[in-house]
Amino acid sequence: MTSPQTTRTAQKTQADWWRQAVVYQIYPRSFADSNGDGVGDLPGIISRVPYLVALGIDAVWLSPFYPSALADGGYDVDDYRNVDPRLGTLDDFDELIGALHEAGIKLIVDIVPNHTSDRHEWFLEALEAAKGEPARDRYIFRDGATEDQPPSDWDSVFGGSAWAKTADGQWYLHMFAAEQPDLNWQHPEVRADFLETLKFWSDRGVDGFRVDVAHALVKDLSEPFPSKATLPRQSESYGKHPLWDQDGVHEIYRDWRKLLDSYDPPRSAVAEAFVPAARRARYASADGLGQAFNFDLLQADFEYDKFRKVIEENLALADENGSSSTWVFSNHDVVRHATRYGLPKNPKGGWQDGKDWLLSNGTEPTVDVALGLRRARAATLLMLALPGSAYLYQGEELGLQEVGELPAANLQDPAYFRSKGAEKGRDGCRVPIPWTVEGLSFGFGPGGSHLVQPKWFGAYSVEAQHDDQESTLSLYRKALAVRRGLRTGNSLTWVDATDWVLHFTRPGGWQSVTNFGAAPVELPDAAVVLSSGPLEGDKLPSATTAWLI
Repeated sequence: MTSPQTTRTAQKTQADWWRQAVVYQIYPRSFADSNGDGVGDLPGIISRVPYLVALGIDAVWLSPFYPSALADGGYDVDDYRNVDPRLGTLDDFDELIGALHEAGIKLIVDIVPNHTSDRHEWFLEALEAAKGEPARDRYIFRDGATEDQPPSDWDSVFGGSAWAKTADGQWYLHMFAAEQPDLNWQHPEVRADFLETLKFWSDRGVDGFRVDVAHALVKDLSEPFPSKATLPRQSESYGKHPLWDQDGVHEIYRDWRKLLDSYDPPRSAVAEAFVPAARRARYASADGLGQAFNFDLLQADFEYDKFRKVIEENLALADENGSSSTWVFSNHDVVRHATRYGLPKNPKGGWQDGKDWLLSNGTEPTVDVALGLRRARAATLLMLALPGSAYLYQGEELGLQEVGELPAANLQDPAYFRSKGAEKGRDGCRVPIPWTVEGLSFGFGPGGSHLVQPKWFGAYSVEAQHDDQESTLSLYRKALAVRRGLRTGNSLTWVDATDWVLHFTRPGGWQSVTNFGAAPVELPDAAVVLSSGPLEGDKLPSATTAWLI
């Protein structure tokens, strides 16, 4: 078996390192705070690089760290080529990337191309310009349907109108918060400037980019604007929606790929594109971004048939376009999967996303915490055995539960405010993670934390789990170490047995078996190298995954 260190060294020089990488998402404001102001920062992340090394990841995905008013958690960017002073400096960034690279860890950074913040120099210039002047052409300004009515009845993703009125009576498009005006990607200056931004960070040593809302850049703004009642659902639009997944977006990404491929090794990119599976392939093509997020497992309940279908379909799609699939259960936008899996099935149909539970402040229905964690551990071990890239979200390696009881006065997500409380928002998964059993912010920093941490956080802390060989943290560390040694070709073979046991083999004899049923099942005649929970003799209990070889 190849040693972890040998594999890590080889990984550093491979152009396609991203194909089967384990990527750890850091939401920087909630990871580690070095100066006690309650907000995580780059020096805080640097101080935790040894933790990342011990965890065994291949890369860090760093959510936005740019100057921002935080109207949308940093996804409202003032300056794409700088660091928010509250988080550090460019020198801190260089130190961070140097520390990660010295440890054999790659760095992927978020890029937010659909919109800027309303404090960006371009937008300030646009507001100062008169109607019709060129400074407004970098954004999407239109006259209203009437003096008091916006150009169309389109809705923002965060609720309310997608248009905001300016002082001179014109309106600008914002598909998210009003503080996030959409850019006009038909403008050559916009296209050229983002190429410069990609070059700026690539020259500093960044290994790749996660492209936010990658399917929204190009828009069909032919007038008259269609009514929202006539628009197709995003998931069924197939390029026919005027605002999402327009075919013209791929011309942009072809230009990006040319730039990214000019580096040695080429810089990677992964698209966040909420599009039908059949449309996802173009974003992940070799002349496009190269890889695209697959959220299908994230949106599947813990059930055999749903997991099997998602895995089969996405491996087939990846094989068709020559990319590799991506697998993810939690991120900065969704209820943590250890909580989702502890909730009963959604009585309204669809997957259990936990949004109704959040609206009850985490009280109704009751979360079966033990069941949710057992399922989460089993699902993660299964995912780590799949061909493709695995994306982990900070804190999931601790089995961290969603914080449902955040007080309204502490909420920050614009989704909560724009929906007028119809949605609780995403703050519950963004609460700073616990490092120690006790302390003002459970080791997050020497002060408090910008989102309130609950009293029960200490039991989930790194300190509480570090020496416990049965803890979720220990499971992740063991799984990533074993995975690195077993990682092989980008394929699997199904072993069909029952409709509740998901069993497959990987080249080299690696087997993964997950029991989705209620009763224990017999394990194959092979050596168990790791399991997500205790075995019952030679049987695999319910909601448990085992790796064998």
